[in-house]
Amino acid sequence: MVETYIGSGTIAAIATAIIPQQGSVGIVRVSGSEALDIAKTLFHSPGKQAWESHRILYGYIRHPQTQQVVDEALLLIMLAPRSYTREDVVEFHCHGGIMAVQQVLQLCLESGARLAQPGEFTLRAFLNGRLDLTQAEGIADLVGAKSPQAAQSALAGIQGKLAQPIRTIRHQCLDILAEIEARIDFEEDLPPLDVTGIVEAIAQITTQLTQILATADRGELLRTGLKVAIVGRPNVGKSSLLNAWSQSDRAIVTDLPGTTRDVVESQLVVGGIPIQVLDTAGIRDTEDRVEQIGVERSRQAAQKADLVLLTIDAAAGWTTEDEQIYQQVCDRPLILVVNKQDLVNQSAIAQIHYPPQITQLVTTAAAQQQGIEALEQAILKQVECDRLQAANLDIAINQRQAAAITRAKASLQQVQETIHNQLPLDFWTIDLRAATQALGEILGEEVTESVLDRIFSRFCIGK
Repeated sequence: MVETYIGSGTIAAIATAIIPQQGSVGIVRVSGSEALDIAKTLFHSPGKQAWESHRILYGYIRHPQTQQVVDEALLLIMLAPRSYTREDVVEFHCHGGIMAVQQVLQLCLESGARLAQPGEFTLRAFLNGRLDLTQAEGIADLVGAKSPQAAQSALAGIQGKLAQPIRTIRHQCLDILAEIEARIDFEEDLPPLDVTGIVEAIAQITTQLTQILATADRGELLRTGLKVAIVGRPNVGKSSLLNAWSQSDRAIVTDLPGTTRDVVESQLVVGGIPIQVLDTAGIRDTEDRVEQIGVERSRQAAQKADLVLLTIDAAAGWTTEDEQIYQQVCDRPLILVVNKQDLVNQSAIAQIHYPPQITQLVTTAAAQQQGIEALEQAILKQVECDRLQAANLDIAINQRQAAAITRAKASLQQVQETIHNQLPLDFWTIDLRAATQALGEILGEEVTESVLDRIFSRFCIGK
């Protein structure tokens, strides 16, 4: 796929989300050597507006053959190299919706452009030296960010806060490699190698990589979030808990057991972590076929969840039915939620006998909006939020970057073992080259086409 990108002419795509009857502006982006010619063919600006780089023109988009007006629009001109792709770029800022932008895109394609592939604008920016690979991935993360913290982490990547230390570490590895290779080729003409200094330098580099690697779990949480399932027997207040937590009426609440027949989802953010909350049907034996399907889906949701909130009724205490449900979910990370605390006194809650394996208990009165903050704190404790931020860095690496850093770290550790075993210098260079190659993959300085395909195929078409 990468080969089709390089030198493949001018591309065009809709660069904004298009939703029927929503959105005031829609943008069609064109990049390549013919971008300006296409703009001059389609865009007619009244008066004496200057067609200069980084100027916005007002006018009309017309069909080149019929001269029929397609839209009243603005045209933004960004000539190479001062553009996102470092190519000539023009953007038609049209009225929002579907028809206007689709018609303009079609006219661009008929005028010589081709439809951009997913991520192709950003890939061209990378191939043209506008971005390194960590910055490109940061852009994708920013577009898909589900919380302010995720957006800040992505922005740090775009600003080069990951690339800078990785690039510095890689240069240090290359310097060490050059010192060793020089001794191999010109040993008689150079002073003895400072082995102690090299060992100390590699140890410092390894420590730095360990600190960066510690942000991987946090990065995964920020990007994918946490799936939390609220489970329990019927009528313990699961739907009330979801409504109180999300501050909405997402789930139907009645006094009748079995009201919830399917899994109800809500998206929340807790401590900067995106949370997908699943309110499940009450788990019980039933002859109702529809409710049976809901109960089965509840069990499946609990098994797929990262965290289970096992909810019980404070007045009823720990029942046989609660024990049966617990046995089905006890292999998952779990918090016990004792709901309806407003209906009993605290001594009654203290006398509830639940399995000793449950280490976290939270009391709530969902119908009264009580206990939600304590529940959120328990969730953050469960995911060990403090540990995830232990690296004290505002970056958060992704899985690809973590895998490359892990390989680099292992190679450097192998170098240390090779030195300790007093093997020849040639053996030192093998693992040092492997470490520099792995670090280069993070930045995109040494990367295969298949890796680029995998990264940029996840982008939207207009980016």
